Amino acid sequence: MKRLFVVSCAVMMMLFMVTASGYSQDQDQSVMPRSGQDACKTDIKEFCKGIKRGGGRIWTCLKSNEDRLSQGCKDHIAQVREKRKEFHNACNDDVNKFCKGIVPGKGRIAACLKSHERELSETCRGIFQK
Repeated sequence: MKRLFVVSCAVMMMLFMVTASGYSQDQDQSVMPRSGQDACKTDIKEFCKGIKRGGGRIWTCLKSNEDRLSQGCKDHIAQVREKRKEFHNACNDDVNKFCKGIVPGKGRIAACLKSHERELSETCRGIFQK
């Protein structure tokens, strides 16, 4: 169960690396693309002040304050969750097939899937093409 959660988080990060533009090297941006940071900018300043960026800490902060977030930020988080679910449904079998021994984190699952792009199922490959 823990591995499934970790893989889901890695998949979510990969999804945004593939589908969103405007990334920097900051790890929180690999979880939340710039468009999401714009939607949640005020919330980040209010609820996550003093939290060091990177390692998904901003994302965790937002989730822990979700009931107090602005509607725009809540909507963005809902979109992230939906895309993560979509990616998980499309690519879970491919992750298990091609990336079973890969330790999740820092984009390793995404890199693994990308290195097997020609071998991926049609549904998973479709996610990379969105």
